[in-house]
Amino acid sequence: MKEEDNEPIGNYIWRTQVREELEKLFPNLASTGYRLTSQDTIEYNCVAWAVGRQDEWWWLDELGESYWPPEVERELTIDSFISVFKKIGYEVCNDENFEEGFQKIAIYAQPNGEPTHVARQLKEDCWTSKIGSLEDIEHRLEGLNSMEYGKAEVFMKLKN
Repeated sequence: MKEEDNEPIGNYIWRTQVREELEKLFPNLASTGYRLTSQDTIEYNCVAWAVGRQDEWWWLDELGESYWPPEVERELTIDSFISVFKKIGYEVCNDENFEEGFQKIAIYAQPNGEPTHVARQLKEDCWTSKIGSLEDIEHRLEGLNSMEYGKAEVFMKLKN
């Protein structure tokens, strides 16, 4: 059975169109495998999804319209993202390897250090991401390495 045959949402035609769009943005997804797990929505994004929220968009927009924890500097930097997750109880860790009893996240960034995305680990070699205003997917970490997101640069963990 193909992974796309086991997706809980949409019909075959819809999934095919969504997959084409995602694979244009993230070419590695086709070779590393992934699974659609929700329909698209503008209600939340990757940062909110990583912290378990589906009711608000967390980002550093210039107008300050999106949510960002008030005690964290509104700067589009890795340090700012690390600060957000530290406020929730995460700590920086060495790698993406699964650790029983911990929830891990990966912060993606461009080569210039600008953060672009956050993914949450579900189990060994399986991560979940909300792709902007698009769908949620389950994927391998390297599946999102791309011109769009860069690559996973920082890993953090939270004791369950």
